[in-house]
Amino acid sequence: MKIILAPDSFKESLTAIQVADALERGIGRVLSDCECVKIPIADGGEGTVEALIRSTNGRRIRKKVSGPLGTPVYATYGILGGGTTAVIEMAAASGLQLIANKDRDPLRATTLGTGQLIRAAVTPNIRRLIVGAGGSATNDAGIGMAQGLGIKMLDAGGALLRSGLGGGDLDKIACIDATARLAGLNAVEVLVACDVHNPLVGRFGASTVYGPQKGGRAADISVLERNLRHVAKLIRRDLKIGVAKLERGGAGGGLAAGLVAFASAKLMSGIELVLESVEFDAQLRDADLVITAEGRVDSQTSYGKAPAGVAAAAARFGVPVVALGGALSSDARKIFANGFDALESSIVRDCSLDEALDNARANVCDAGERIAKWLTVGQRIASRRRTS
Repeated sequence: MKIILAPDSFKESLTAIQVADALERGIGRVLSDCECVKIPIADGGEGTVEALIRSTNGRRIRKKVSGPLGTPVYATYGILGGGTTAVIEMAAASGLQLIANKDRDPLRATTLGTGQLIRAAVTPNIRRLIVGAGGSATNDAGIGMAQGLGIKMLDAGGALLRSGLGGGDLDKIACIDATARLAGLNAVEVLVACDVHNPLVGRFGASTVYGPQKGGRAADISVLERNLRHVAKLIRRDLKIGVAKLERGGAGGGLAAGLVAFASAKLMSGIELVLESVEFDAQLRDADLVITAEGRVDSQTSYGKAPAGVAAAAARFGVPVVALGGALSSDARKIFANGFDALESSIVRDCSLDEALDNARANVCDAGERIAKWLTVGQRIASRRRTS
């Protein structure tokens, strides 16, 4: 039997590969001759670099860059197996997890470090760049990133504005000069792994929907929205590119729209891009079962999240899919209507959140064992039917 283990990470608990390892151990308790193929996944947020590196036998490179509030941070990016594709997570350089709750401020936060990370990754051998847009602390439409790539932001008097502009500074820009943009980008296909569909501006735009969770107060949100609209107008005027209503353009606080404007990027579903990059379909052709997972399974798991992409891919090949949740909501069973065939929880008794996090690895391992036991029950039923 061949089982594909394709989990997402359990936030604040286990990485995707740790979930896959624990599942493999649990399954091995029951099915000693089972082939488990571990393909950790992500949808453009935290874990995207690690998932792609592990699945393609790539390598990691560490780089010192500007953090979201200007303090230097060390960020890791990846070169995938084959050596011609680089992958970065904006969250590694410009992520919310890099800032303490009390210091979060989308008016100040900048994507400058993401631009510096892209600059480091775009070497002569690189022909494709994947940028994960999830987990941002920023709301700057990728302006800081653009500055990191050599694009100049000028004020009304024609003076060069400082590097690292944040979401609250965008109204100072009067002109965008892209003539000194990083030349190496001309030979690189840039793909953005987006984990949301929101446009740059408007009722469902980056500022309105995601600004508050990045520390934005009510008054800040109106400033951020106004500034994003201002930048969108400048991009249309100076670069002849429309980004205001672009689907997925609001991902990463508008970084996705900025990458379209400043790097000719293509915006894609994060999970679909990851599955394509790890050649997931090739593994599905002779698979018997897929087990996917995330920290909490609920009715929204079927809509755009990483496990939903796994289930959609498996359905094309008629491979059944089990969804494992670190926890299950009361409406989790609704996923059965959207390509999932079975459901399991890693938690089987009442416990505190701290206890669940502390015991996550053992709980996932036990869940793998339970899934394997159900498989043996199915095998026995099928055997009895054949011999009766």
